[in-house]
Amino acid sequence: MTQGKILLKAGTFWTKIKEQTEHARQCGALMSIPTESEFIEQNGVCFLVRIASNLVRKDEAKSNQEKQSAACQGDFNPFLPYEQDLFVADISDTHVCILNKYNVVDYHLLLITRVFEEQESLLTLEDFAAMWACMSQFDGLAFYNSGKIAGASQRHKHLQLVPLPLTPTGVRLPIEPLLKSAQFHHSIATIPEFPFVNAFATLDCCWEQSSFSAAAVTLECYHSLLQAVGLENNQQSRAYNLLVTREWMLVVPRSRECFESIPVNSLGFAGTMFVRNEQQMQILKKHGPMSVLKNVAVPKREIQ
Repeated sequence: MTQGKILLKAGTFWTKIKEQTEHARQCGALMSIPTESEFIEQNGVCFLVRIASNLVRKDEAKSNQEKQSAACQGDFNPFLPYEQDLFVADISDTHVCILNKYNVVDYHLLLITRVFEEQESLLTLEDFAAMWACMSQFDGLAFYNSGKIAGASQRHKHLQLVPLPLTPTGVRLPIEPLLKSAQFHHSIATIPEFPFVNAFATLDCCWEQSSFSAAAVTLECYHSLLQAVGLENNQQSRAYNLLVTREWMLVVPRSRECFESIPVNSLGFAGTMFVRNEQQMQILKKHGPMSVLKNVAVPKREIQ
């Protein structure tokens, strides 16, 4: 099999991101969701919770998308074609990078496949090569919501990438203190402080290698993590969230999309959550963010 080609030039990516973000803001293509935030502590994690102050534009866009899907007699795909005003860079011959149109986090990026693939598809060497081509140029968190139950809002396959740190306090990720308790069995570990099924591995600075060399190591690790949580041989019978930094990978199988009215995606397992209104905020405070994660993941008691 012929190895693909990385098109993103070294040392250019962060400048492209900032320039395109400014352009998209100026022309109205980028519709950032304004939020207020506060911290909620549970089980040793200080979760950052953002509450939306205005979702009118996103709700209107969702309604328009549903109308377009009906007109097309199928699912409308906002990535084929993608909005040119959101385009950041060609990453490889298989992937491009665009801005997340309705971002909550600054410089939230989407790494989308040029050709349609289902979001529930297993990640490939090319997916990870595109990810590392980007993450070699700035420190970030990549994540993958595998299917609707895991928080995916679009069927077209896409990894997501946000810069680190995720919190204004300078902590890279709210969940990172718990990762120090990882209990390894050979190269795969579990995080005992998480009350749900998970699999964790370190990556040993593979991001410093070429994108495809790093991708090969990451792909093997990814399959080992899926196997550890019982997903490898199930042909995607369960949804999951994948989180990747330069230092580690984490896989969390999912059992449901929402806790009560609160949807959860991969960022929840990084320690940041998003709620639409004060009612959802009160639900989150009543039950606690870690308890919400336990309810949408697979509780450890279900391990066979």
